[in-house]
Amino acid sequence: MIDLALSIPLLTYATFMGAAFLLFLTPGADMMFTIASGMRGGAGSGIAAAWGISLGSLCHAAMTAAGLAVLLAAYPVVYDGIRYLGAAYLLWLAWQAWHDTSAVTERRGATEIRRAFGRAFLTNLLNPKVALFVLAFFPQFADPALGPVWQQILILGVLMAVCGGVMYSGLGAFAGLAAAQMRRASRWMGKASALVFGGLAVRIALD
Repeated sequence: MIDLALSIPLLTYATFMGAAFLLFLTPGADMMFTIASGMRGGAGSGIAAAWGISLGSLCHAAMTAAGLAVLLAAYPVVYDGIRYLGAAYLLWLAWQAWHDTSAVTERRGATEIRRAFGRAFLTNLLNPKVALFVLAFFPQFADPALGPVWQQILILGVLMAVCGGVMYSGLGAFAGLAAAQMRRASRWMGKASALVFGGLAVRIALD
């Protein structure tokens, strides 16, 4: 497969990655999930979510290479079933996040990172739109004259997963760091408010 990867023209790689880069920049479920993970669990969680999503997209590429993505396109019932399952999973995550009032600490850091990775992976894997996108997008860059198409799809899938992971890692880390700054600012504002309220209480008491 290495020889096949080297035989693919550089122009094909450049065109593929150019289109993929535009896709990465488009706000979507993957980007929003990465940002949300970073804001909730910190930079580590944001980075973990990015690579969980990348692993999910790589699985979709493998499904396309194996022809399983055709099943989703041919049978709307299967497509809808996976889609609703993914939606239900996201609702469950939303309920958990809404009711989780505990702060992220260093002790919880490793747990949050593992959760972010697993949740991102499942969220991407349970999104049939990703499978259909890969099914429609990847074969356009495969040339049967170079070798097995399924191997070329896997090669492109690995390339997209790695590049997407790197790009979303930066986004997730930034979201985590920005959220940490906001949390520190909010604590400072809370203390400032306490001083103001205390001053008002003293004034009222003295008057």
